Amino acid sequence: MTYQPPTGGRDLFPVDVAQKRWIEDRIEAVFQRWSYQRIITSTVESMDTLMAGGAIHQSEVIELNSRGERLGLRPELTASIARAAVTRISNYPQRLYYHANVFRRSSTGSQGGQQEAYQAGVELLGASGSLADVEVLLIMADCLQALGLEHWHLLLSEASLTNSLLAPFPLGVREQVKVAIANLDCVTLENLSLSDELQTLARTIMDLRGEPRSVLTQVSQLDLSDQQRQSVSDLKNLVDLLERTLTDNPPQLVLDLSLMQTFEYYTGVVFEAVVRTEHTCEVVGQGGRYDNLLSLFHPERKSYPGVGFVLNGETLQQILQPHLPAMVAESDWLVVPTEAAAAAAAINHAQILRQDAATLTRVELSLNPALPAAKLRQFATERKIANIAWVSEQGDVEVESLTPSAQRAHGI
Repeated sequence: MTYQPPTGGRDLFPVDVAQKRWIEDRIEAVFQRWSYQRIITSTVESMDTLMAGGAIHQSEVIELNSRGERLGLRPELTASIARAAVTRISNYPQRLYYHANVFRRSSTGSQGGQQEAYQAGVELLGASGSLADVEVLLIMADCLQALGLEHWHLLLSEASLTNSLLAPFPLGVREQVKVAIANLDCVTLENLSLSDELQTLARTIMDLRGEPRSVLTQVSQLDLSDQQRQSVSDLKNLVDLLERTLTDNPPQLVLDLSLMQTFEYYTGVVFEAVVRTEHTCEVVGQGGRYDNLLSLFHPERKSYPGVGFVLNGETLQQILQPHLPAMVAESDWLVVPTEAAAAAAAINHAQILRQDAATLTRVELSLNPALPAAKLRQFATERKIANIAWVSEQGDVEVESLTPSAQRAHGI
């Protein structure tokens, strides 16, 4: 019998982990420069928590067998962080970030059959307004710049504005219209039982995407309520602020009011970061404002605003593959006991090398004193180990540097 990971699971070997860490380290440095603090929440959550925000369908949650309590593996982090924040935090705003694995069941599995994925993101809790929105957007831009990604697009929308534009559609068909617009599905729209006026409105909403100022002008010409005009004004202020601050390798800004999630979650600005690859466009990050979520978990239903984003680890790793480490970090030393009786002296010398406080020194201990010197040199060369320390029983150490010239001298 051959044992394999479960369907949708994946093992990460040292090179995979090195690549994952390369991405995470650069993202985490950005988060910390913006003074965000890491939070770690439970991998297992109650189903009530996972479903409360409406960000996931129950069929996508990997549920667990438990004794009477309905539990599931977290499919995303925002709900878990919202739950944790309102029960343990009293001072706002809070700047939090995370690196974590998430789990999601689907007919094909997420990430092309994979049902476990890795995410990194931030949540800014207890702050509203354009300045908070821009902070989160600038952090995402800094992350993509730190990863060396260029020529990406930032798609912006406004959930409350788009939802209000959908208000004229009858309740029985509104969700179908929303899904069709979100998927840019003209065929489905045409086949829905809608009046000519509503068909025109649906196509108008679907076409509200492009250069921000042009789209804002189009929206302003619609018959808008005072609240809708305020949303348009807020969007204009957000775009103005982004254009004045995204000056270092700025993304192409696209205002796309057809950009929406098919579940009720976001209440304000929503956005996606899209990278164009050789063959397609990939969404590497997305997020938005959710001002009602925290109240769902607060014992007194007290509300706090929130805004955040998530970066998709697997997608980033695929796009960045040519620039990621192709091997694990090499050891600096191979410490070899010259005979069995020299084992203790070799272990002690390896410990001394590892205790260098000024730098990280990677030290391997040869575990077979009977191996010939030539075999040990070949092993060290293949592993790209820079130095060999030959240690005698008395603790005498002979250092051999495996420079290319030294290797040639030994016939390696």
